[in-house]
Amino acid sequence: MRDKIIRELIEREARRQQKTTNLIASENFVSEDVLKALGSVFTNKYAEGYPGRRYYGGNKIVDELENLVKTRALKLFIRRPVPPAGGRRQWSVNVQPYSGSPANLAVYFALVPLGGKIMGLSLDMGGHLSHGHKVSVTGKLWKWIHCILNPKTEQFDYPAILKLAKKEKPKLIVTGYTAYSRIIDFKKFRRIANACGALLMVDMSHFAGLVAGGVYSSPFPYADVVMTTTHKTLRGPRAALIFSRKEYSKQIDKTVFPGLQGGPHANQIAATAVALYEVMQPSFRRYAKQVVKNAKVLASELQKLGWRIVSGGTDTHLFLVDTMARGISGKQASEKLEKAGIIVNKNTIPYDKRSPVDPSGIRIGTPAVTSRGMKEKDMKKLAQKINNVLLK
Repeated sequence: MRDKIIRELIEREARRQQKTTNLIASENFVSEDVLKALGSVFTNKYAEGYPGRRYYGGNKIVDELENLVKTRALKLFIRRPVPPAGGRRQWSVNVQPYSGSPANLAVYFALVPLGGKIMGLSLDMGGHLSHGHKVSVTGKLWKWIHCILNPKTEQFDYPAILKLAKKEKPKLIVTGYTAYSRIIDFKKFRRIANACGALLMVDMSHFAGLVAGGVYSSPFPYADVVMTTTHKTLRGPRAALIFSRKEYSKQIDKTVFPGLQGGPHANQIAATAVALYEVMQPSFRRYAKQVVKNAKVLASELQKLGWRIVSGGTDTHLFLVDTMARGISGKQASEKLEKAGIIVNKNTIPYDKRSPVDPSGIRIGTPAVTSRGMKEKDMKKLAQKINNVLLK
């Protein structure tokens, strides 16, 4: 690379990643093949439109690429007939969204009139910015009804959510999370949506790889729309997929393009194709199982060392630690750990009285360290190291 400054920055970042222990739940390490596809000649092509309906010439190969990703995505996640019937034939997928937040925005625009009601989990309870937080454009364009967790269990209170949904009658219910450590009961959310006449959307960005790996229940038998990013537990590039039952697909496709985006990033789509291929290999199921095993052991070991784990544990790839229970803010904890070569992120916990800038906890996830080959014995050592660093 002739640009010596950028070359140095890339080399420094590579060294940083190699020398640190990455416990950020939304990050992972992609394969060399994914990186090659992301930096391939598909970067050079403009492909505004959809396969067979492009506004530029020279897109025959891009059409093949996009159709291949659609086929792989549907085959991976829709493995058996899904109610009402018909399996993959009842679903469509848009593979063009640039990232998760724009993909969520596209679904909202397609299915809910501006100013209409949407229900979701609030950010401080484990939801996402794009689930209607006031600083996000999603919170400014629609009226959001935010559900909260049970204060005792710090888990979803399904009867309370049902009661709220019947009262508010949202057009769309969004479930999914960025900081919730338990498996969502999609069947109960389907019943809640039916009870108030709402559509059900699942944002499975965090746990898509766990669904693909068979260690997290699938939302597809119950949802109308499923959105996921392709990084995190899927170990792909930073992009997104929107799955929808076919009665909603045209609306969503038109909203993605030309509504919100121009030409798709064909290089991202190529990298997504590679990632999906890798996820479909038998080794990925072993990886997904190990991710969850590692998270459970790490949370359990920290508990034994006196740290309060939000909701008492985890069923997934992540969990929250209430560091303020021992007098250490989330910001302080994150900074101390980073100095010791352990990367986490500060995070609010349910009913947090502190600011998100310096909250009461940290979020810990195991996808990246599992990609590095760590197992249960490593988690026990890591818990001890975290404990020593924070109490030093």
